[in-house]
Amino acid sequence: MDCDVRDLGLAGQGRDRIEWAGAEMRVLAQIRERFEKERPLEGVRIGACLHVTTETANLMETLKAGGAEVALCASNPLSTQDDVAAALCDQSGIDVYAIKGEDTETFYQHIAAVLDHRPQITMDDGADMVKVLHSERTDQLEEILGGTEETTTGVIRLRALAEEGKLRYPIVSVNDANTKRLFDNRFGTGQSTIDAIMRSTNLLLAGRTVVVCGYGMCGRGVASRARGMGAHVVVTEVDPLPALEAAMEGFRVMPLRDAARVGDVFVTVSGDTSVIRREHMEVMKDGAVLANSGHFDVEIDKAALDDLAVEKRRIREFVDEYRTADGRRLHLLAEGRLVNLAAAEGHPAAVMDMSFANQSLSVEWVVKQAGSLRPAVYPVPAEIDAEVARLKLRAMGVEIDQLTPEQEEYLRSWESGT
Repeated sequence: MDCDVRDLGLAGQGRDRIEWAGAEMRVLAQIRERFEKERPLEGVRIGACLHVTTETANLMETLKAGGAEVALCASNPLSTQDDVAAALCDQSGIDVYAIKGEDTETFYQHIAAVLDHRPQITMDDGADMVKVLHSERTDQLEEILGGTEETTTGVIRLRALAEEGKLRYPIVSVNDANTKRLFDNRFGTGQSTIDAIMRSTNLLLAGRTVVVCGYGMCGRGVASRARGMGAHVVVTEVDPLPALEAAMEGFRVMPLRDAARVGDVFVTVSGDTSVIRREHMEVMKDGAVLANSGHFDVEIDKAALDDLAVEKRRIREFVDEYRTADGRRLHLLAEGRLVNLAAAEGHPAAVMDMSFANQSLSVEWVVKQAGSLRPAVYPVPAEIDAEVARLKLRAMGVEIDQLTPEQEEYLRSWESGT
């Protein structure tokens, strides 16, 4: 295969871990079984820019089972699991371009390598591939049938592109499917972010103050899991509605300028830039920990942190210590990149199962709709969302009730009353 990975000798280890994750991805397994029989993606070229993890490997192999030709690169320089990249290249017949820790130049070279395969379907996590297509590879846009986008940040970028009238092909917002955002964003981000903070620092969270910047679905998950670990949780927000919800959930809500003085651990999950800025860092406690679980490394102002520091050292594998002129130490995790993938393994496979089930079924839907969709950002069709929920319940061995004919008729009528 045409690959650029760290070490093909890691393939055996990667295969074991892919199989371990696959055992937890029983919805995707059901879809893969159907794909192997029906081959709905026969001959379709797919270019994917996703986090190269064990869960993504199971998605890629499901698409290949459906007949697709697949090329994969990383959607973040630090999120690649090198053994997984090796296994996919060596054993799965998938072209992989991903190395953990690759620099920015290599990152974009790898996107270009995937686009050299002339994909007809794009799969993004952060919309970097879409950005390159629309800015540097416009000659390929006519070949694209459609795409999918995995995460909030990517959907924000795509909607901005669409609002300017510059989006050139249809893309499904997998992020907004209920079976994705209500579970992956909340339970997945919550658990994996706390896991990464604890792995990289070995700090006891109980009794400490954790400040969660942003109370979307990801913020809800982080706040909930931090409270479950015994932390005092403060939420900062700019939107009154989620701020109100956080307050009614029992969290302290305050401006970040005030939270900066009391927080021990800060986690950004906003999807916006410069959330934690110089004025916040200047009043933080000695020993404060800064982590970002948003897609891009822009939520913590790293330039301001560098400017404040008179000394910087790597004190643990994923912890950089910045010492300020007044002697305070601020600790940045995973270089400000998405901490749950850079310093840990990302979301548990059982929750990614639903997200990647949505991905595979949305790709199938786009292929079936080829030529009939205008350039726009589309929701995941409701029937796909419901099918993923149904398959997940089946995989969990959970049964639910069905409406009786009388109940169905009652819900269709308007005559009944007091």
